[in-house]
Amino acid sequence: MAIQSTLRQSEDPIIILYDHYADLLRSRLKRTSRTTRLIATLSLLATIIAGAYGGTRWWKTRREEKERGKTLLRRNSGLRGKDGSRTLYVPYRSTTSKVIIHPTKPTTFDAHRRLFLNPPRAAGLSDGQMTPQVPPPLTKPGLNLAFLHQFLSLLSIMIPRWNSKETGLLVSHGVFLMLRTYLSLVVARLDGEIVRDLVAGNGRAFSWGIIKWCGIGSFASYTNAMIKFLQSKVSIAFRTRLTRYIHDLYLNDNFNYYKLSNLDGGVGQGADQFITQDLTLFCASAASLYSSLGKPFVDLCVFNYQLFRSLGPLALTGLLSNYFLTATILRRLSPPFGKLKAVEGRREGDFRGLHSRLIANAEEVAFYGGAGMEKVFLERGFKELKGWMESIYSLKIRYNMLEDFVLKYSWSAYGYLLTSLPVFLPAWGGLGGVLELADSTKRTGRERARMKEFITNKRLMLSLADAGGRMMYSIKDLSELAGYTSRVYTLISTLHRVHANAYFSPRGTHPELFSASDVQGTIHKGFDGVRLENVPIVAPSMYPRGGDELFDSLSVIVHSGEHLLISGPNGVGKSAVSRIVAGLWPVYRGLVSRPRSIGTDGIMFLPQRPYLSVGTLRDQVIYPHSEMDMRESGRRDHELSKVLEEVRLGYLPDREGGWDCRKEWKDVLSGGEKQRMGMARLMYHEPRYAFIDEGTSAVSSDVEGLLYEKAKGKGITLITISTRASLKKYHTFNLTLGLGHDGAEWDFERIGTEKEKMNVERELQELRERLAQIEEWKRRREEIEEELGKVWLEGGDELGPPQYAEVEDLAADTRSPVTNSGTKEEIIGSRNEDNARTETRPGLERMWSVD
Repeated sequence: MAIQSTLRQSEDPIIILYDHYADLLRSRLKRTSRTTRLIATLSLLATIIAGAYGGTRWWKTRREEKERGKTLLRRNSGLRGKDGSRTLYVPYRSTTSKVIIHPTKPTTFDAHRRLFLNPPRAAGLSDGQMTPQVPPPLTKPGLNLAFLHQFLSLLSIMIPRWNSKETGLLVSHGVFLMLRTYLSLVVARLDGEIVRDLVAGNGRAFSWGIIKWCGIGSFASYTNAMIKFLQSKVSIAFRTRLTRYIHDLYLNDNFNYYKLSNLDGGVGQGADQFITQDLTLFCASAASLYSSLGKPFVDLCVFNYQLFRSLGPLALTGLLSNYFLTATILRRLSPPFGKLKAVEGRREGDFRGLHSRLIANAEEVAFYGGAGMEKVFLERGFKELKGWMESIYSLKIRYNMLEDFVLKYSWSAYGYLLTSLPVFLPAWGGLGGVLELADSTKRTGRERARMKEFITNKRLMLSLADAGGRMMYSIKDLSELAGYTSRVYTLISTLHRVHANAYFSPRGTHPELFSASDVQGTIHKGFDGVRLENVPIVAPSMYPRGGDELFDSLSVIVHSGEHLLISGPNGVGKSAVSRIVAGLWPVYRGLVSRPRSIGTDGIMFLPQRPYLSVGTLRDQVIYPHSEMDMRESGRRDHELSKVLEEVRLGYLPDREGGWDCRKEWKDVLSGGEKQRMGMARLMYHEPRYAFIDEGTSAVSSDVEGLLYEKAKGKGITLITISTRASLKKYHTFNLTLGLGHDGAEWDFERIGTEKEKMNVERELQELRERLAQIEEWKRRREEIEEELGKVWLEGGDELGPPQYAEVEDLAADTRSPVTNSGTKEEIIGSRNEDNARTETRPGLERMWSVD
């Protein structure tokens, strides 16, 4: 055992390996001929020259690239590749750094759809029906086959290729983990030698051991720092892959970002919680899993082998039995941390959603004075979250007590028993026992060797206990990772379901009418106009429920130059037409035809609520284009100034500080300015067709007419949704919704026809008849006010006015030009007689019955 526990160079495996290959290289060089050496020298010189030439070219290319990056950085621009990739230059120290963003290919989504929508039956993620409810509601996050399938599916996104950046980081991380294992062995041996020299009083060897300890410690510190650094890099790399994948699937031409929260409902309203917090926790936990499982496993193998050589097979059998027993106890007594973490994440998202809702509607809440009610909602949500977290912590207390006792104190006591085997049971103690039996006569020297062996084995046992403890602790980490994995997998599977429109009714049942699995209509893109043929206007509900039908069948066609006004009462479903044409709502039946592109030479939609993006004033005008798109199309800032002048916003650049000024534009601009900014976007993009949903409701009538004339002058066919009858003069056709007794009928007619004139005349006649009744209404109003001013007693008599009122009336009568004769009592008596002759209560009741 003493021979095995020394640090001499002849016994170090790394030095032995180096000496072996160095001797092999020297022997082969001695056997080579002079010609071979000459050829090798010339090849080396050619390699050096080629490397210098290549390095010079690389340096020149890099310098040109940096200059181009500085130019593009000043212009806030970049480059766009043919494959859809974008090359951006971002500031880095005193220069720029090149960043290439590659979009996810559609074929990649198709390949991954099988993993997320059609999992294997053995994984337990299917509910026995032909419906991709992934994961099904009854699936509980935990250490099972479902977790294995979910994690491997996500791993195929995080590490797409064997030669990817993530693979290099994992390999580098693994190298440093192996290096730390080797350093642990070296430290264990060196620890034993230092104690041996200290007990022996060998000062020179002891000092040299301290110097080596400090040197190894410096290198070990660097190794530990690199392990943490590479783990963080792996976490960021995983998060980058998943975030870009989710963004490509979430933000695309299929409007998945809208349908996910408004039509599917698989993740509720908390998609931001999934993409930000849950994704971050998953990536951090997955990156730490590599070191918390891989490194301890290697340590267990290496340290068990070393202890097997030192302590014998009995110790190894005891160690393996201890591992199995500990894992069984902790596994059976471990709470379901995966399920607890998944529920905690959901409640965190609900509480965060309450705050986001309050921030988004702060002005409305302030007008209503609803701070108290909102506080009740927030405190209720926090109370539920707090109660759940306290229950988790109470479970962790009992589990941590058991875990610490088993892994720290029980394992330490068991380690002392195993290290004592060579001393008390030499026949079962391996090499240590053999040395005990061989050196039993040399008591002093054997005690020193025993001290060294014990310290070395103790150090190995401590490292082994640490590795085993981390393996056991990782059971809890794995359970929490299962919860995070379930959340992220649910998000991506729901996005795939929305993207592929993979909604199916359960086997043996028919889809509910107007549900997501009952979409039978067709959308035709590429038509020069807007056409709806026998399309039912349906307000969809969350999957799998069916929607509410607003209109049975709508058929409308709008060609270029034929402007359409969609009118009708509020809430009848006018905006539903634009949502169906835009593709936000499904086409359950019939045919919808529209231009192919959105924007220039296509179709554009101005929503009812003006939207102002994050960015500069320039970005507000050109939205949804970026500055890069504007530069590539050859547009300049002076053209944007003309656009703002056309919509009467030419003063904004000077007032706000130029085109590059960044502000919270939704708070800076007024309601009318926001709507005019939407019209400015319309003037900038110049589409062939435009849906305007109440886009000028906060604009004065004169400016409104100017905006419509400008838009029509640019050749834009307008489809306006409004309740203003004054807009008819700017349109050709009128689609009136909400007619009939039940409001489910509609009428499509040309503006200015004889029929419309007759309708206008009819409305004018009705207004004249109403004006003629004004005098009668005034008289009736006076009668009602007079009757309401009277007070009736229980017997049906009228209560007279109070005495102070009578005195005031008497004084007024005396001041009148008419002379009143008689005393005060006579006047009061006559008034009482007049009151007696007034109408009684039944007359008043008859008056209330009059319409």
